[in-house]
Amino acid sequence: MFKSIVFVFLMLFVVENLNAQSQNFRSRSSLGFMVGGSYYIGDLNQYEHFKNTNLSAGIIYRYHLNSRLELRGALRYGKVEGYDKEASDPLQKARNLSFESDIFEVSGGLEFHYLNYKLGNEKYFFTPYMFIDLGVFKMDPQTEYNGEMVSLQSIGTEGQGSNLSDKNAYSLIQLAIPFGIGFKVNLGDRAALSLEYGIRKTFTDYLDDVGGGSYVNNEALAAQNGNIAASLSDRSPSDVNFTGSRGNAETKDWYSMFGVMFTFSLGNPDKCFYR
Repeated sequence: MFKSIVFVFLMLFVVENLNAQSQNFRSRSSLGFMVGGSYYIGDLNQYEHFKNTNLSAGIIYRYHLNSRLELRGALRYGKVEGYDKEASDPLQKARNLSFESDIFEVSGGLEFHYLNYKLGNEKYFFTPYMFIDLGVFKMDPQTEYNGEMVSLQSIGTEGQGSNLSDKNAYSLIQLAIPFGIGFKVNLGDRAALSLEYGIRKTFTDYLDDVGGGSYVNNEALAAQNGNIAASLSDRSPSDVNFTGSRGNAETKDWYSMFGVMFTFSLGNPDKCFYR
């Protein structure tokens, strides 16, 4: 009988201890839902931030380490696009290239608070912050041709995959380093509102399908990669003769995602825990 009572108390202690740990983990965890915009900087838009902004959305998980530091992981979607026809430079406008691409991003990293902050805490209830992540994103640059959208990577507009170029088709899965700034403020015990701007350094020059490759002979490209590849490789007027590189080989493409975020605690707030 005594052994049974001891066993019951031990089980209750273990269950209570696990529950306390679970509550502590949940009280440090939050989930945010972000809606905003996305745009790109590259060969078809070299300088103008927020140009051709499209809708973006994301889900962000945060784990509170202390008042100045949180771990974060995110799933995001955005769309980017660019058009030579909108350029002020006559030569770029004559080049007449265009693209659009959906972007699906997975990332994780660190968030640094400028002030002491804890979701649900009445004293440390707001802060500016900065973040830096490591991410992977999927792209698929496309353009309109004869009323239909054509994926550009598979056709090799710079001669990729043929003997006209020493380059293979670029990967649609790429690395990125997202980083940026934000501001967040608590909305009661279990919710917060954030404004966040982030930009991504990528390691590809082909988010827009315009890399450092050179213009290739249209007839030779049509013979090896098809008529569509030849038509989309050089869309300039017939009286303009472009030679050399199609884009700037010395720079990589960038894209941005930004917006407003509502964040909710996954556990009961621990107002005493403010570190």
